[in-house]
Amino acid sequence: MSVSILFVDDEEHILTSLVRLFAGTGMNVLRAGSAVEALPLFERHEIAVVVADNMMPGMRGVQLFSRLKDSAPQAVKILMTSYADLPSALEAINRGEVYRFVVKPWDNDELVAIVEQSVHRYLTLSTLAREDEAVIQGLAQTIELKDPYTRGHCGRVASYALMIADELRLSQQMLKDIRYGSWLHDCGKIGVPETILNFGGPVAAREFDTIKKHPVWGAEVARQAHLATTVVEIVLHHHERFDGDGYPQGLAGEAIPLAARIVAVADVYDALTTERPYRRAYSWQKGIEILLSMKGNALDPALVDCLVDALKKRKLLPDDCGGGNRSHG
Repeated sequence: MSVSILFVDDEEHILTSLVRLFAGTGMNVLRAGSAVEALPLFERHEIAVVVADNMMPGMRGVQLFSRLKDSAPQAVKILMTSYADLPSALEAINRGEVYRFVVKPWDNDELVAIVEQSVHRYLTLSTLAREDEAVIQGLAQTIELKDPYTRGHCGRVASYALMIADELRLSQQMLKDIRYGSWLHDCGKIGVPETILNFGGPVAAREFDTIKKHPVWGAEVARQAHLATTVVEIVLHHHERFDGDGYPQGLAGEAIPLAARIVAVADVYDALTTERPYRRAYSWQKGIEILLSMKGNALDPALVDCLVDALKKRKLLPDDCGGGNRSHG
């Protein structure tokens, strides 16, 4: 791995334990005995993740992270803290300076999992920052590997969403943003365990709460990568419902950004007509029937009709298929 992880702590025995813990992970591990000692390392190495103790003499961990906001903005920052210092950790998280915090004494398996997840986050941010179309599409395909049932899903969602956008005669910039947003709409699933994504049945409430966090996680990644506002809105709001019963913010109707409403229709249609861990794919007849039944509750009615019309024009549906009458708006 070309990127490095850096541990910063003023206690030698803690650094030794951390280096030993990560010795078999294949990660390139760096260490520093103080925040002052850590800063020059960012000039010589590509550091993906920095794990720093907060209570260090001279410069505390949160002060180090503040310094890194300009010099290493994409490095993922994890704060180690004691229970007594939790308020400082939470304040740093609220200021956006810390991604996660770990309480001493740490659990080895949990710490390794957090760092590995943080490396994935760093690589995602670095990829998106280049805003190269082929690279972004490749990233979407990589995300799909977490869930074999959704292979090709992001590309198909983009195709359906762009059909709707063409019907609406949206601008070329909007088409580009919808394409990128469709490819990346599920990028927050990087943080969802495969055991939950691939579970062959209804998930428990606690696991579903984890799944429901993926739009927020994904939107934060897109925002930190400085992608267009429309792309961020698609990632954040593609699970909102037209009737207001969706997540994460419970927006309703036209309060949901147009691009997110478009991608929601495309996302649902592809989900209906492809196999999932919990059911077989529906036929196009049944898929359209269910899609039409969702008009006005889960989905924007006019946009559902747009998709049906677009599918007919491209001979992907017969002309006598129901729906597609947009006279009611």
